[in-house]
Amino acid sequence: MPTIKREVISLVKRLPENSTLEEIMEHLYVKQKILKGQRQLETGQFYTHEEAKKIMKKWLR
Repeated sequence: MPTIKREVISLVKRLPENSTLEEIMEHLYVKQKILKGQRQLETGQFYTHEEAKKIMKKWLR
């Protein structure tokens, strides 16, 4: 498995040459959120669709 540093370097290399720092940061932010979500799935830290619907119904009362 590639290291985070290698993944970041690879991601930046795939971006267009005229990418702004803001665009690069946005891509890194999205990558971070995806990795966090994957870790949560692996450790069972998520709600099923039905559980989420029940929570949402409570919010809307």
